[in-house]
Amino acid sequence: MEIVCLDLEGVLVPEIWIAFAEASGIPELKKTTRDEPDYAKLMNYRIAILKEHGLGLKEIQETIAKIDPMPGAKEFLDELRSLTQVIIISDTFNQFATPLMKKLGWPTIFCNTLEVADNGEITGFRMRIEKSKYTTVKALQSIGYDTIASGDSYNDLGMIKASKAGFLFKSTDKIKQDNPDLPAFETYEELLAAIKAAL
Repeated sequence: MEIVCLDLEGVLVPEIWIAFAEASGIPELKKTTRDEPDYAKLMNYRIAILKEHGLGLKEIQETIAKIDPMPGAKEFLDELRSLTQVIIISDTFNQFATPLMKKLGWPTIFCNTLEVADNGEITGFRMRIEKSKYTTVKALQSIGYDTIASGDSYNDLGMIKASKAGFLFKSTDKIKQDNPDLPAFETYEELLAAIKAAL
């Protein structure tokens, strides 16, 4: 029995932090897991910048409300879910993901939680589990699933390499060069064909 594990940002929806960096005019917030492999370090960096500018959850959610899935993402996900079980495994947060899940037709997502003060200031974050993507695919395998995984960033490599089949999708040249053994695709049609072949 197979289950497909997909990253969210950069694969199905645009990067939330890049969209917020553009909306807020703070270019430092454009840094993502494509640039910084250490997620805790990246999030602490982001939280410090938000604090410095007096920005909180409300401002980010206002930007997220304007983000739509990438063209073709919902159709890709709908077709994939008609063939097999799909879980989105993301290092984003419940407070960010919910409006995007609505636009994608409410797929299952495993993600993390922000710690937010009463005034809306983001004070910290709680990861669901350490190395969440890799740990989740290993847990799924331990209950009898073969996993097929796809993502675009450093934090996706663990789940991609631990899976029966794994693919890079819309990744960076650097990540592709560093992982020449991983098939890399740019379109949903290519990714869907590769997943179908692995099922």
